[in-house]
Formats: sequence, structure tokens, C-alpha cells
Amino acid sequence: MKPAPFTHHRPGTVEEALELLDELEEAELLAGNQSLGIVMANRLATPDHLVDLNGVDELEFIDVDDDAVRIGAMARHRTIERSDRLAERLSMLPEAAEQIAGPSVRNQGTMGGSIGEADPAGNYPAALVALEGTLHLRSTEGSRDVPVDDYFIAYMFTDLREEELIESVSIPTGPFPPERTGMAFVELKRAAQTFPTVSAATAIRVDDPTADDPVIEDARIALANAADVPLRVEEAEAHVEGTPLSVEGLEAVVETVSGAVTPESEMHADRDYKEEVAGEYAKRSLETSYERAVATETQC
Repeated sequence: MKPAPFTHHRPGTVEEALELLDELEEAELLAGNQSLGIVMANRLATPDHLVDLNGVDELEFIDVDDDAVRIGAMARHRTIERSDRLAERLSMLPEAAEQIAGPSVRNQGTMGGSIGEADPAGNYPAALVALEGTLHLRSTEGSRDVPVDDYFIAYMFTDLREEELIESVSIPTGPFPPERTGMAFVELKRAAQTFPTVSAATAIRVDDPTADDPVIEDARIALANAADVPLRVEEAEAHVEGTPLSVEGLEAVVETVSGAVTPESEMHADRDYKEEVAGEYAKRSLETSYERAVATETQC
């Protein structure tokens, strides 16, 4: 099947893109074209106009400073995966990027496209929920900042308005000093080109990585493909905060996470299995994060 007829627009600036969104009816934004093209080919979406952001260079950037990381909507998965600056400050993001599909998808797919699609199985949404990111949205009327927790509303339904585009995402780095932080993004998937059955994004900050039993000051746990939105499980985080990582704490995390998730059954994984896997992968991700936090050569 082929897409229904449409008009292709290729703006060169954010302003031009926003003007097109404001003027055109039945228009869709095109970022990396790793999902929309498939949907259109099957005529599950039939927009009259495509506003292609691939020529808007000002949206393709990664900025890292002392307070925050900011990533443009058109930053490619491959760029994020290979960014040394991100690896030093927020390694969860490169680790999440390198596990997205195959090389062709990572070369073309973008941060903004993934967030805009808002599939709860996506890697970036879970990572951003764990890291308490903020989305920076823009329209011809102005800009607004939306905490990631408020952006994802329901299954593939977000707070993004028709006339808006995602300009960038920012993540505070203050909670995660690299010298005593560990992060991990782990996932279970059948094959590289498929969505994960479940993914777990975790971060841990310890008080003193050189101590015999470093105490966890802050823990973050978020799951992908475990609910209709990317899911953070703060109740599970409380089981490991204020103490060194322990078998008892991890067992409590497994039980809490398994009880908190509400996954949909799939062909290769029913709901009961995914509940069990969610708890186990949260545990594995936490163990890896803790190991990295207390390692001699710490990586965040």
C-alpha cells in the first residue's frame, strides 16, 4: 500500500516550520521518519501536508554545562549514542540510544521524533521520566516548558498542541554528580528491530563511593512498556534510599515494581510475564547503577 497524496514542505528554520503549522490544515511534523512513514504507507494516517524538520539545523544540538544538559529535537540517536559529553554527565541517554533498533534507524531517528510519538515502549520517554527532564515546546504564540511527568498523558497521547513543535529537552545534572553517580538502561527484547518487552532506566547517587558500604542518597526507577505511559515507581525507590544496596532492598523493589506496573499483554509476553520481568529488570538495572556509582573509575 502507498501513502495517500500529500504536499511536502521543507522549512529551513523553526519560525518557518511554525508558520506552516499555523497556516496549514491537516499537517503533520516529520522528524526522523522512522515511524510516520510506515503509518502513512498503511494509511493509518493521511495528512494533507508534511512539515519536514530535517532541514532545520538549529534543532540539532547537544549542550552540556554545569547545571543541565539540553538536547535539540533533531539530535539523531547516533549522535546521542556517541556523545562523550553525555557519557560523562548522563550516561543513561547514550546507553538508551545505542539500544534503539538497528543502525539505519539510529542514523535517522531523532530525540524529538521519539518523544513526539510518545510510545510508552520507547527508550527516551522512560529515561527522561527517570531523570526528571523538561520539554521545551514552541508555537507562533510563544514558548512553554512542560515537565516530562505532565507531558505524557495516556497511550501515545501528550500535552503537545497541534500548533506546537518540540524544540528541545533539558535535564538537570545537579542531582547526579558524575564522581558518585551510576546509571543504567537495560531492556528485554526479542530482536534488535523490535520494541522491548520491558525496559528499566535507573540512576543512583551515593554519599561516598570509597566507603566500605556506600549509602544511596537518591535513586530513580522508571519502566518502559510497563504501562500506558512511561512509568516512574517512586515507592520502589524508597526501598533502597538511605542505605547501602542490599538483597532485602532489591527484593522489595522487585515486589513493588511488579505490583505497580499495568502492562498490556503481547503475542510473546502476557501481562503476568511482563509484570514479573519488570521487577526483575528494575533489580538488574539498579544493581548495575550501584556498581557504576561505587566503581573506582566512576561513570554516570
